[in-house]
Amino acid sequence: MKIEKITENKKQFLDLLLLADEQEDMIDKYLPGGDLFALYDDDLKSVCVVVQVNSETCELKNIATYEKFQGKGYGRTLINFISDLYKNDYRTMIVGTGEIPWIMSFYESCGFERSHRINNFFTNNYNHPMFDGDIQLVDMIYLKKWL
Repeated sequence: MKIEKITENKKQFLDLLLLADEQEDMIDKYLPGGDLFALYDDDLKSVCVVVQVNSETCELKNIATYEKFQGKGYGRTLINFISDLYKNDYRTMIVGTGEIPWIMSFYESCGFERSHRINNFFTNNYNHPMFDGDIQLVDMIYLKKWL
């Protein structure tokens, strides 16, 4: 298994990034200035994007694993890698997500704790209703992890 930082042609990973953020123009807001990492285990399994929020905080803007490889630890491996990588540069890492129980549980198991909520984020910022299964995404729930 290897993790690479991708510095050129980041849009080649768009198909995977769209699994976690299904509107391309939203990805275009953070991908150019973000650090993109790709995890390979023989072939590509997962990607994530990290951006600087301020001098003390970075944000995990996107993390996605191909569906057939989910639940095998690739996402957790990426989070552990970036947490270790950024611990000397930032005090905290935040991540925002919809209020989906299994996603919240995943982040909490990776050391994140609930921080704050932005009401109506998904309904105000996306051009169509967003769903995970039968749950409509409305508010953005932020979680924070001390690095």
